[in-house]
Amino acid sequence: MSEIRNLEPKVIWENFQNICNIPHPSKHESAIIEFVKKFGQDLGLKTIVDEVGNVIIKKPATKGMENRKGIVLQGHLDMVPQKNSDTNHDFVKDPINAYIDGEWITARGTTLGADNGIGCAAAMAVLQSKDIAHGPIEALFTIDEETGMTGAFGLKPNLLDGEILMNLDSEDEGELYIGCAGGVDTNAEFTFTKDSVPADSVAYKISITGLKGGHSGLDIILQRGNSNKIMTRFMWNAYRNLNLRMASFEGGSLRNAIPREAFAVVTISKSNEKELLKYADEYYQIIKKELASTEPEFKFELVKAQMPTDLIDATTTQNLLSALYACPNGVMRMSDDMKGLVETSLNLAIVKSKENTIEVNCLLRSSVDSAKEDLSHMVENVFALAGANVKHEGAYPGWKPNVESPILKTMKEGYNKKYGKIPEVKAIHAGLECGLLGNVYPKMDMISFGPTIRYPHSPDEKVHIASVQKFWDFLVETLKYAPTK
Repeated sequence: MSEIRNLEPKVIWENFQNICNIPHPSKHESAIIEFVKKFGQDLGLKTIVDEVGNVIIKKPATKGMENRKGIVLQGHLDMVPQKNSDTNHDFVKDPINAYIDGEWITARGTTLGADNGIGCAAAMAVLQSKDIAHGPIEALFTIDEETGMTGAFGLKPNLLDGEILMNLDSEDEGELYIGCAGGVDTNAEFTFTKDSVPADSVAYKISITGLKGGHSGLDIILQRGNSNKIMTRFMWNAYRNLNLRMASFEGGSLRNAIPREAFAVVTISKSNEKELLKYADEYYQIIKKELASTEPEFKFELVKAQMPTDLIDATTTQNLLSALYACPNGVMRMSDDMKGLVETSLNLAIVKSKENTIEVNCLLRSSVDSAKEDLSHMVENVFALAGANVKHEGAYPGWKPNVESPILKTMKEGYNKKYGKIPEVKAIHAGLECGLLGNVYPKMDMISFGPTIRYPHSPDEKVHIASVQKFWDFLVETLKYAPTK
């Protein structure tokens, strides 16, 4: 960890390491909120914690820069808590074990939290700087971005004075983002009764592991395996052909992460046991071949298990497996306007059986509101026809691109002047907070940029060290030449 603090720019890496040392998964941000609050107060800056927990720190313009438009530096305090099944880590209690791996910073068996720890660390560095020229600065640290954008939803008008918002939460250095997708959670709940285990049964635990997972917006285009879909496909065929019975199903853990693992406890009659094991071997080879390029570490295992006390009733099992099999997943449509951009997608994120219910959580994204609504109705009908109770929750708007943005013009010119090339201007298939913040502050000119981060929302998450330096230099340069009022 001390090695990370010595990287350049030290001011960012010092702040980032401090953030890593404070547990801050979504919904458990009280410690990081207090840390950032004290950080602002110790600098003698006006510091506000609003009613939902967002932290706002205001810094006056440096001498001679008072005529510049106020800039809001914005990032989110929470991180996605994902870990490998063989990693012993409690995100609520344990610090992130970050380390240098060649040209990258990553973590041991867990998400790193560079999304959005690096952006927050950069905003903190500007606040504590004494040698950076800038106009009026406000740093907005929002909460709970990853599980519902609670902070952005709860932000009130009149708290911010700035005219420009720089969202420090995108993940490719050298690219400027001026639009993002909106999203909605479509959740289904099945209620089941319990059946007794038939006599002459044997029990198995099915495990799917080794998938890469990743960000359900940024990485959905990579066509990675979805553990819930892979598990469903196996159990649907085994139920239909071998009368497989289900005791439990647990796959995925976060709505905005492509599910990497899934586990189920099932029973089968002893007379069909050999056929089940034979089919499992065949199925493993089929999926390995289908996903050979994208998922080389994929594992599928059946292991003898303790006999469950009861089973999910047969009707619900059939309805659940049929609905999960029929539910769309992945990229639904590419953008007609921006080459290579996903327009609409769906992540079948979580399946979790409980005492008498089974919950299914899907996150739908689209940069076209009508397409998002259409897809949500499609998924609703799939699960409603199977007898589930379906709700749509947590909808948030997209961020419509403004190619005439003044800050976009400033940053394109500044990047070209500094690095000899014009940065790419893009929209992103992810849920940046800009859409919600723009609803509260509709006149604010907004842009998003950041360093290079790979595999966010997965234990493979890493941030490119050299890109952090370029990101920081570009931010400092932009503040120096920010538009005048």
